[in-house]
Amino acid sequence: MQLNHYNSKFKPQDFPVTLVTDNVSDGANIGSLFRAADAFGVAQLFLCGDRIPLGKKMSRTARASEKSVPYQTAASALAVVKHLKANGAVILSLEITDTSLPIHSFKFLKNKPIVLVLGDENFGVSDAILKLSDALIHIDMFGVNSSMNVVQACTIALYELTRQLRVF
Repeated sequence: MQLNHYNSKFKPQDFPVTLVTDNVSDGANIGSLFRAADAFGVAQLFLCGDRIPLGKKMSRTARASEKSVPYQTAASALAVVKHLKANGAVILSLEITDTSLPIHSFKFLKNKPIVLVLGDENFGVSDAILKLSDALIHIDMFGVNSSMNVVQACTIALYELTRQLRVF
C-alpha cells in the first residue's frame, strides 16, 4: 500500500536551519521552496528581494506549506544575512565557486544555527553575501550544464544537511 502524509511513519523533526533567498523571483520556485522547507523541518524561510511573488502561482505550488513554515520577507538578503551572522548563525552559501566545497564532504556543525543562502535563478548568490559566508558549498554535477534549478539544489542540500544533523 502506498503511504501518504496521514499514514506514513515519518517522525516530525525540526532543525536549526534558516533558508535565505537572494532575489529568487519565480512564484513556482518560491512555492516549491516552502514545500522543501516543510519536508525537511526548516525553522524559518526568509524571502528577500524586491519582487517576491506570494500570489496564486506560489500558493498552488506550495500546497498549503506556506501555512506551516514560518517566513518573513525582506528587501535585502545581505541585511538579513548580516543580522543572522551577528546573532551567531553559521552562513553557508550554496554556489559553485573556485573555493566552494562539495556538499557531501562538508561537515555541518550541530551546535550552531545554520543559514543556507540560495541565489537568484539567473545570477546566483551575490558577491557581497559570498564574501560574508563562513563557507561556500556546491553539489557535484557530472553533465554538461554547470547549474540546476534553485529548488532542486536546495532540496539536495537540505537532504544532506538533515542527514548529518538528524537524531535517530
